[in-house]
Amino acid sequence: MSQLLEVSDLNRHFGSGKYQVSAVKDVSFKLNPGEIVAVVGESGSGKSTLARIVLRLLAPSSGNISFMGQDVASLSTTDYWRQVQAVFQDPYAAFNQFYSVKQVLQKALGLKKLNTQERRERMENSLNAVGLAPATVLGKYPHQLSGGQRQRVMMARALMLRPKLLIADEPTSALDASLRVSILNLLKDIRQEYGMSILFITHDIGQAYYLCDRMLVMYQGEMVEQGSVEEIVRQSQHPYTQRLLADVPKLH
Repeated sequence: MSQLLEVSDLNRHFGSGKYQVSAVKDVSFKLNPGEIVAVVGESGSGKSTLARIVLRLLAPSSGNISFMGQDVASLSTTDYWRQVQAVFQDPYAAFNQFYSVKQVLQKALGLKKLNTQERRERMENSLNAVGLAPATVLGKYPHQLSGGQRQRVMMARALMLRPKLLIADEPTSALDASLRVSILNLLKDIRQEYGMSILFITHDIGQAYYLCDRMLVMYQGEMVEQGSVEEIVRQSQHPYTQRLLADVPKLH
């Protein structure tokens, strides 16, 4: 299977001289079409920095990223973001507080050349896909929505562009337990219906096991272990991965 995304020897440093800190160190991995891959690690492990580099919100200090066989540095950000979209940890911060849901979605559709009818259909279909009634939410503002509704609007915004890759950076951590499960199930449905790949960033190895096909474990900026979720959970090799697994509640 040809890779959708290939990351090779990626590094990102902050600061300079003796004050330089390496947030991402020689990270390499591949993501196949239609695959959900988790990047797992505690706060400060470098996983969100990695996600922002892949999304081209941060430039790497060194290394290469290839998307559908092309070096992403050769693509304009507009062309890249038509194919790669993101959902972030705090959906409220991702909103312009003075925009209604309709305005937020219309702004995103500026990346696509669509007529008025096509824009309306994209908005309505995407909202329906994430379980929101268009007539109920299109005229509302962020403060009028629940946390789960805001996160679903952000997913609808990404879906409207029909991206090949969705980067989900801790999309459930700001939600309560019941909403977390619904968002994870929604991500499963999105993969099933649209065939898109998902890079799922999380500190919760239990969520990664529930949702993902493969798992990449990051510790202090390095990729210390990667494999299928079954391999990682049942035959983990690195002490850090074993510690993460020990923290997952178990029912016996």
